[in-house]
Amino acid sequence: MNKRKRHVADVALKLFVEKGIQQTSIQDIIDRAAISKGTFYNYFSSKNDCIAEILEGLRYDASQLRMQIQVGKKEKDQQILAQQIYSIIQLNEERSLYALFDAILSSNEIDLKKLVMQHRIFELEWLAIRFISVFGEEISENAFESAILFHGMLQHLLFTKRVTNATFSLHRIVAVLLQYIGLIIPYMLQHNTSLIEPASVHLMRMNIDRKPVELSELMKMAKNIEEEENFTMEQEDLYEAIISELNKERVRKSVLQPLLNPFLTSFDDTSSKGQVQTFINAIWFYLKLK
Repeated sequence: MNKRKRHVADVALKLFVEKGIQQTSIQDIIDRAAISKGTFYNYFSSKNDCIAEILEGLRYDASQLRMQIQVGKKEKDQQILAQQIYSIIQLNEERSLYALFDAILSSNEIDLKKLVMQHRIFELEWLAIRFISVFGEEISENAFESAILFHGMLQHLLFTKRVTNATFSLHRIVAVLLQYIGLIIPYMLQHNTSLIEPASVHLMRMNIDRKPVELSELMKMAKNIEEEENFTMEQEDLYEAIISELNKERVRKSVLQPLLNPFLTSFDDTSSKGQVQTFINAIWFYLKLK
């Protein structure tokens, strides 16, 4: 984003925080930024497009800030991770972004809600990757859930801090929550208490992205399962019935849907369960959009 375009986006962000998204008109942005209407539409096709650019700019700023903090430091250093998290929270607080996000999520703007949800997924994925760097590769399957737990605790503590004017610092909040996560993760691994399966995370991403699932994608998933798993007779019968129905010109949902759960449960206690779960989730999403 060039400097002038970024200036207009920054002006728009301040107006959205001050007045609210619905109450801020494009003319308000034009007047405050001291630009012409033609200049605004040269940069953005709509107010929603402007908000999309704002969120993209925020992700860019966050990534640059995190990289600056990381340069020359060890990835496993928990204090560096704490500093990265703290710096982004401080940036968001300074720009009143939490209020903006809350306003969007409580609005009727479906496209804007999707943008905020995508933004949050990006943040969770970044934190999950950093948790793996700090706590080790063995937590890979639990990293995303750990990121969700961290953010959940963080958001409620920040809310409490705002409404009570509590004196505890952001540094202390982040440091203590990372200590909590460091205790939770070994428990999750030892007792297998994870609540969110990798397939569920995949389905969440699909729902947020709203990218239609193509039949070719389903067939590729199915082929991978077939090649990697020695089917029992029951599994083979269910598999062939599912594939046959998917390939029909008019997919009969009433026929296909009852086949999905029995096929999935037939893989209980096998190493392919997660892969099959992802396949089944993709089929449900495919049927939902047809």
